[in-house]
Amino acid sequence: MSTFDPFAAQIFRGNDFETPAGAKQQEVINPSTLEVVGRLAVTPAAVLVETAAAAARAQKNWAATAPKARATLLHRLADSIETSRFEEVARLMTLEMGKPYPEAIGELQNVAPIFRYYAEMARDEAGHIAGTTQAGSFQFARYEPYGVSLHIVPYNFPIIILCWTLAASLAAGNACIVKPAETTSLCTLKFMEHFQASMPRDLIACVTGGGPVAQQLIASRDTHVVAFTGSVAAGRRVNVACAERFKPCVIEAGGSDPMVISDKVPLEVAIAGSVTSAFHLSGQICVSSERFYVHAAVHDKFVEGFAAMAEGLRVGDGFGRSEIGPLASEAARDKVMRLVDDAVGAGARVVCGGRVPPDHNTGWFYEPTILTGVTPGMAILQEEIFGPVAAICRVESFEEGLALANDSPFGLGACVFTTDLKEAMQAAETLQAGMVWVNNPLIDNDALPFGGWKNSGVGRELGRQGLEAFRQSKMVIIDHDPRIQEWWYPYPEDWFYQGETGDARAARFGRMPNRDAPNKDEA
Repeated sequence: MSTFDPFAAQIFRGNDFETPAGAKQQEVINPSTLEVVGRLAVTPAAVLVETAAAAARAQKNWAATAPKARATLLHRLADSIETSRFEEVARLMTLEMGKPYPEAIGELQNVAPIFRYYAEMARDEAGHIAGTTQAGSFQFARYEPYGVSLHIVPYNFPIIILCWTLAASLAAGNACIVKPAETTSLCTLKFMEHFQASMPRDLIACVTGGGPVAQQLIASRDTHVVAFTGSVAAGRRVNVACAERFKPCVIEAGGSDPMVISDKVPLEVAIAGSVTSAFHLSGQICVSSERFYVHAAVHDKFVEGFAAMAEGLRVGDGFGRSEIGPLASEAARDKVMRLVDDAVGAGARVVCGGRVPPDHNTGWFYEPTILTGVTPGMAILQEEIFGPVAAICRVESFEEGLALANDSPFGLGACVFTTDLKEAMQAAETLQAGMVWVNNPLIDNDALPFGGWKNSGVGRELGRQGLEAFRQSKMVIIDHDPRIQEWWYPYPEDWFYQGETGDARAARFGRMPNRDAPNKDEA
C-alpha cells in the first residue's frame, strides 16, 4: 500500500492511492502565500462509475457483518486515529485553507470519539417490536443500511464534519464515497491512510473534483443516500437532484446565526464569548455569530470591550502565532468586502477592521470587523457572511432581540448571553433554530442532533438521528400459527350488497372483519 503524495493528483480507492489516468489536474493554492502546495485530480466519469460499483459490491459483505464485528473494526479505526500524531494532516489543512495550526490539531483530536460513539450506538437497537394487531402474529420493524452513502464535505472542518456522517453510515452498514471540497482535498486524502489497514477493501473511497463529480455520484444508481454540508445554493441543487431520484439526503446549508446580548449578563463573559463566536476560524464556521442584537442598556460598553478584544487578535499565516488566518479563497473575501461596503453605504459604522490588513496584503486576509448602526433591511443581515464580521443592532428589550433574531431566512444556530433563567428558557423555546446556545457558543455533542431549520437545511447529523439518517426500516409480519383468515377470498355470500338501507345495512356491515381485532374464535 502506498502513502499519499500531495503533488501526485491522487484519489483513494481499493484501499490505495492512485493517479487516475487521463484526469485533468488543478493546482492547490495556499491562501496565505498564494503558493502552490499540491495538485488534485478531477476524477474522470469512468473512474466514478467503477468506484461506485466497487463500493456497492463491498457494501454487501459489510452489511452481512454482525454489528458487534463492525463495531470492533470501527474501534480499531479510532485507535489508529488516536495514536497518530496528526501533524501531517493538520499541516496540509493549514496549507490548503489557512486554518491556524492549533485549531487543525484540535479538530483532529475530536475525531476518534465519533467512531467509538457510533460503533456502540449501532449495536444498541436493530429494530422495534410493536404490539401485535392479531393473535398468533409477530410484528416488528428492522433497520437496514441503504447501501452506499455519498459524503459531500465543506472546507472549514473537512475532517470532523466528514466523520460525523461517515462514522454513522459505516456503523449502520453502508459503504461510503467521500467527495471533499476542492479547497481541502489534500488533507482529506491524507486522512484516508487510516482506512487502508483498518477497513475492508473498497468500503471507503475518496474522489476529488468539483460540482460535476458530485452530481454524477448523486445520479449514480450505485449510491443510495447523500450527506451534504455547504452553501444554501449548492445544498438546494443537491436536494433537488436527490428528490428527482427519491434519494434520501441530509443537507446542512449554513446560516447567519444571531447573538442576543441581554442586559443581565457579566459583560466580560459576553464579550469574550462573542469574540470567539464571531471570529473563530476567521468567521468561516456555519454557526459563527454574525448578527448581534445588543440590549441598549449595555450596548455601548459591550461594543467598546468587543472592539478592544477584536483589535488584539493577531492576523497571520496559520503556522505563525495568530488567531486570524486568511479566508479560504479570493471569492470568499470578495463577498465579505461587498457586504461590509454595502452596509457602510447604507449607514452602518465601522468600529474596527473593515479592511485588508496592511501587513498582509498577499493572500486572502481580512481584519476582524465590527459594524454598528446596522438595520434590518441591510443585506449583511440577510446573507451568510462567512467571514470575520460582526454586525451589531441596538435593541430596546430582550424580546425585541429574539424577534429580530428570528427575522431571517436561516435557522441553523442561535446564541444568547443572559443570567436570567426566564430569558434563557424563553430563548430556548422561541428561537427558530436547530441549536440554541446560552452562555457557551459553538459547542457540539456527539450524542445530540446537529442541523438547521428553514433555509439552513433538512435532516440531522450526530446523535441517534444522525444514525437513523443512514438506515431504513422494514416492516415484518410473521404469523407463527398459520390459519385461514376470515377476511381472505372468497367472501361469504351475506357480505355482498343486498339492497338494504339504514339500520339493516349498518348491522350487516358491522359483521365485516376487523383486521385489528382478535381472530373470531379467540374474541
